[in-house]
Amino acid sequence: MKPTSLLFLGCLFALGGCGAYQPKDPSNICRIFHGETDWYEAAADANKAWGTPIQIMMAIMYQESRYVHNARPKRDWFLFIPLPRKSSAYGYAQAKDPVWKEYRKSTGNRGADRDDFDDAIDFIGWYTHGTHRQLNISKWDTYNQYLAYHEGRGGYKRKTYEQKGWLKQVAKKVARQADSYGAQLKNCKAKLDDEIDGWFF
Repeated sequence: MKPTSLLFLGCLFALGGCGAYQPKDPSNICRIFHGETDWYEAAADANKAWGTPIQIMMAIMYQESRYVHNARPKRDWFLFIPLPRKSSAYGYAQAKDPVWKEYRKSTGNRGADRDDFDDAIDFIGWYTHGTHRQLNISKWDTYNQYLAYHEGRGGYKRKTYEQKGWLKQVAKKVARQADSYGAQLKNCKAKLDDEIDGWFF
């Protein structure tokens, strides 16, 4: 069998596959979506389902994983022995095991995978929707939505972020990214909608 064939088979059996889309310019939402219109359709569906603006969901995802489908927290090593990871966070949305289990049960999407963009963006929409309902944080309030996303709603209630100056700076960064994405999206949304609609003709 040719080496290229072996590589192809390896991709089929590897977790997430070798063909996972990786945006070349993750700072530009129009280039992200024009590079993979399936992502735009999934983001639009999540926005319709949960009401969280596309640019905010994408800004949270960008901060969490840089759009790496199988992203995990770094792990420490002792000599040549890998130590257990400090968190079960995984995938595009860096969702942890307990909350991902809750998401699958709550939505009925029991086959959802954290390394699948469609499921991950829907998860972020679901989580921010829940944060709005439980903590009365606007779905347009990127700064506080991100703090609640990072710390968990319980942590946000306890204001654990107050002791983390670095996290506040990250939340501000996510808010700026969401604003930038929002401005960019205004210039390409109509074209993206046309591209999606065109699939059915």
